[in-house]
Amino acid sequence: MLRKAFWTVVAALLTAVVWNCTPVLAQGYPSKPVTLVVPYSPGGAVDLLARTLAQRMSENMGQQIVVENRSGASGMIGTEFVAHAAPDGYTIGLGTDATHAIDKFTNKAMAYDPVKDFTPIIEAVEMPIVLAVHSSVPANTAKEFVEYVKKNPGKISFGTPGTGSPHHLAGELLKQVTGIDMVHVPYRGTGPSMQDLIGGQIPAIFSSLSAAVPQMRSGKIKVLGLVEAKRQPSAPDIPTIGESIPGYAMQRNTLGFFGPAGLPAPIVARLHTEFMKALYAPDVRAKIEAAGMPLIGSSSEEFATQVKEKIELYRNITAAAGIKPE
Repeated sequence: MLRKAFWTVVAALLTAVVWNCTPVLAQGYPSKPVTLVVPYSPGGAVDLLARTLAQRMSENMGQQIVVENRSGASGMIGTEFVAHAAPDGYTIGLGTDATHAIDKFTNKAMAYDPVKDFTPIIEAVEMPIVLAVHSSVPANTAKEFVEYVKKNPGKISFGTPGTGSPHHLAGELLKQVTGIDMVHVPYRGTGPSMQDLIGGQIPAIFSSLSAAVPQMRSGKIKVLGLVEAKRQPSAPDIPTIGESIPGYAMQRNTLGFFGPAGLPAPIVARLHTEFMKALYAPDVRAKIEAAGMPLIGSSSEEFATQVKEKIELYRNITAAAGIKPE
């Protein structure tokens, strides 16, 4: 009994020491450069967000936040690197709906668990998605587009940045809600699909709002609606698809930041604070929102909940569409 009591006291003392030292360790964080992994190639909105925030956070924290692009396998290569990193705050990563929800149901090669292997830090920004059509398509609303497709079953195609992207699943959900028969055409990014839309090689695409608005304003394409449930303040004249097709709505497509599983709470709190300071700096916010990325700035707990909800959403959409890991 005495021996058991002795070790109980020792364990309690050790726990207290670790608990009390953790905030002290966090106060000295970071004491060296922090690597921010972007699981996609340089260029584009995702990379812009990471580099804009990294620059401001480096200035604020007094240590370099070094952006490292580790692209490949639909974002899984860089994301897996973060999952296997030491949980000390010196390796963090940018995550997307694809890397932390969709890839689970579309890619057999995924070698990490999007919930168990990460510590969510902050859901930073939204990347709204729209349905856009060539100017020759006889539709000015999502409802009219659906009616047009119903008159041409199996003949109308829609382009997306790739199989398993949120854009692809937005199209699959439209098919499921309305019962239309249209053909998915995956591209290697939004740029190529937009060029084919402008050129009339494809009648419709699901695109980022930021890529579509300039082409819409030039009269080259028509934007029929947002896939999300709410209109965007930056483009208030663009309706949601759900306004003309009741029952249709995707959760917002977002970008956020994660650490490896087991990241100490004080370091999570410090990183969250620094991300928020950088996001809401007036010049940084203006630059990010001008690129078509409205700010979110959720808590780490809210972000963790969002990840789990999106996994279930995409589980249902991919199952209904007959999409299986390849």
